[in-house]
Amino acid sequence: MKQLTLAAALLCSLAISGCAELKEAGRQIGSTTKEVTTDIGHASRDAVKSVKQDLSED
Repeated sequence: MKQLTLAAALLCSLAISGCAELKEAGRQIGSTTKEVTTDIGHASRDAVKSVKQDLSED
């Protein structure tokens, strides 16, 4: 009975630590995605402003 309890406790601790690692990986992916989409948005905005200025100069 003690072995079963020990094995169950070990499996639970491994599952919890595995979940924490997955959560951290998800945060990193989310932060990177946010940064990339922000950079793309800023570049698009700047390109539109540049084209608008070029057209208004003519």
